[in-house]
Amino acid sequence: MPAPTYSRFPQGLALALGLGLIAGCSNLSLSPYRIDVRQGNLVTQEMAAQLKPGMTRDQVRFVLGTPLLADPFHTERWDYVYRFKPGYGAAQQRRLTVFFQEGKLARVEGDVVPAGTAQPDGADPAKLPPADAAAEPAPRP
Repeated sequence: MPAPTYSRFPQGLALALGLGLIAGCSNLSLSPYRIDVRQGNLVTQEMAAQLKPGMTRDQVRFVLGTPLLADPFHTERWDYVYRFKPGYGAAQQRRLTVFFQEGKLARVEGDVVPAGTAQPDGADPAKLPPADAAAEPAPRP
């Protein structure tokens, strides 16, 4: 009894269609959806403008929220860090550091500058002006 012969036409057609579909889809640039990632505390210029020297820790926490970093070894310093990574594009980061002296707000440093505090003499606008014009600024650690 002779061996049965199978037609290779259906297998060849399926293979040709499959390769055609794969090749046709290779020109499409399909990429997954990437979400925007926001991390940390967003501190705005308006929030930074509300900070005044001599404020207590509770008042600062009320204005800015709970700090992202409250180091037990540097209890007089709070760090507010905000990072925004869009799905497609470069990441952006903002940082605001609040320094206390004897439990009272001494100075603020970082990228978030209170609105309207630009100083023409080149002084750092992120530092808070002293409450009294005759008062000396706090020394840096």
